[in-house]
Amino acid sequence: MRNLDVTTLRSFVAVADLGGVTKAAGFLHLTQSAVSMQLKRLEELLGVDLLDRTGRGIALTPSGEQLLGYARRMVSLNDEMIRRLTHEEFEGEITLGVPHDIVYPVIPRAMQQFAAAYPRVKVHLISSYTRALRAQFEKGECDLILTTEAEFGAGAEELVTLPLAWIGAPGGATWRRRPFRFASGKNCLFRTGAIRALDEAGIEWEMAVETGSERTVEATVSADLGAMAMIEGTEPPHLEVIDHGGALPDLGIQHINMYGAKEGKGEVVAHMASLLRTGFEPMQVRPGQSARRLVALGR
Repeated sequence: MRNLDVTTLRSFVAVADLGGVTKAAGFLHLTQSAVSMQLKRLEELLGVDLLDRTGRGIALTPSGEQLLGYARRMVSLNDEMIRRLTHEEFEGEITLGVPHDIVYPVIPRAMQQFAAAYPRVKVHLISSYTRALRAQFEKGECDLILTTEAEFGAGAEELVTLPLAWIGAPGGATWRRRPFRFASGKNCLFRTGAIRALDEAGIEWEMAVETGSERTVEATVSADLGAMAMIEGTEPPHLEVIDHGGALPDLGIQHINMYGAKEGKGEVVAHMASLLRTGFEPMQVRPGQSARRLVALGR
């Protein structure tokens, strides 16, 4: 009698769902060698090849595809049985990566709702830049990430499309002066596009601050010493969208994308993904909203 190990099946499902050993290891909080060894033992036990390793990536063989459905059911049944018989709540950790500029207003509320549903699951929030978050996600260091991108990313789920806007201090006047004082972090994804837009509009400009800190940029703008580019609707309470009446150039749109919300990553990750969808959905621009936002979206 040969018995299958649920832990090994869980690793197999993770590799199949996430497309590789590296991501699966990060998701399972195991080393790559441990996951690889589990897969090898599973193949030896069954006497078949489950993964096609001849290409650049990892693909399932016909036997692997056949096993995947059974493995999902066994892992799910195992988890359900443990919960029912022990009355244990979900516990552990989920890692969520979010760009600095879209933490507000959705993320705090989503984390609060998640904590109410899963009080024993710790949410590890990483606030960084889109490029860095994509790299961490590829290594399996994040369960879910949000990004701000000019295009719809491959493998991503688009949550909302919003216009970029010029942001300044409430009632501020610095944006009227020339040269225009532009505030931006060195790693800001919107920096190059904003500068290009100013140049194409023939607006003389200068940097208001040179820093890698988003907090420093916000403080500069809040003091009415410069203006910055942000996704409209994500500006913090102490800043506001500049109503420039066309005096400043249009900055185009950005897609807020989510990576990692695929089937098979578990109930906990799926619930967080659902909260994020719900949180961003009301921000989508629809017919009947402000003309400025509709023009910015080209509708």
